[in-house]
Amino acid sequence: MGAILLLESRAEELRALLSTKASGLAYCLPDDGEDAVARCDIWLGEPDRAVSLLAAGHRPAWLQSTWAGFKPLLAAGLPQDYRLSRAVGVFGQPIAQYILAHLLAHEQRLFALQAQQQRQEWDRQLSGLLTGKTLLIVGAGDIGAEVAAMLRSFGVTLHGIVNTPRALPGFARVSGIDALAHDVAQADYVVNLLPDTPNLYNADLFACMKPATVFINVGRGTSVVDDDLVAALREGKLARAVLDVFRQEPLPPEHPFWLTPQLTLTPHIAGPMVPALMADLFLDNLQRYSQGAALRGEVDFSREY
Repeated sequence: MGAILLLESRAEELRALLSTKASGLAYCLPDDGEDAVARCDIWLGEPDRAVSLLAAGHRPAWLQSTWAGFKPLLAAGLPQDYRLSRAVGVFGQPIAQYILAHLLAHEQRLFALQAQQQRQEWDRQLSGLLTGKTLLIVGAGDIGAEVAAMLRSFGVTLHGIVNTPRALPGFARVSGIDALAHDVAQADYVVNLLPDTPNLYNADLFACMKPATVFINVGRGTSVVDDDLVAALREGKLARAVLDVFRQEPLPPEHPFWLTPQLTLTPHIAGPMVPALMADLFLDNLQRYSQGAALRGEVDFSREY
């Protein structure tokens, strides 16, 4: 087995962890010399960093992505004659905790209480509970399953949207994307975890939601029609929205999101790559790869994603 090429912004963290967990493996960085890439038949890292190497004619035998998605690798003209696996079991916990934090902040009225403190007001309005609320996870895949597992103990009724409707553990109902308008109308919380689905959340869909609904997007910024979300919040058609992803990042200072009421913005931090979890996944897949077995998160290039 040749050296492993690290194409990752946190390469040194990964290399240190991997060296501790599995001695005897050699690692290279792209700038380790002209022949560094040629000496590596296994690549580990971010898809967008691999694109230029693939376009230049380099090929791995196997690429382990450190992203859950891999859309850059599907660009026209790029080769697909190698094995590719995406990151699974790495992002679910941080994203689940991010979502839970915002759910609890809303139910416990933390924003209102902070404003109340600043006004020196003593208003004992009671907070709410997640118990009995309905939460719709749009994109109930691997990450959605981990989010659901964390929320079940709070007494939340879980509904899911997937490409192929099927029973999923802990979900009261799982529907296809054609049922989205119907299902958002029943939800107290709508959480988007879908990959690139342009303009899915538009004025028509926001109009289907209850005025008390909270919308959380940790999927892709392109899924939301920005102006339609701003209008829905300003007109009171939604109670609150939380966005971690945007069409343009960083969000431009002139963007209306900055001044939209009842909108919480975070700078794409909901699902950080956890090096320790990524190292464990890679080493597990490395063993599978050396045995010629199926990889966790292996991508079938013949499928439509």
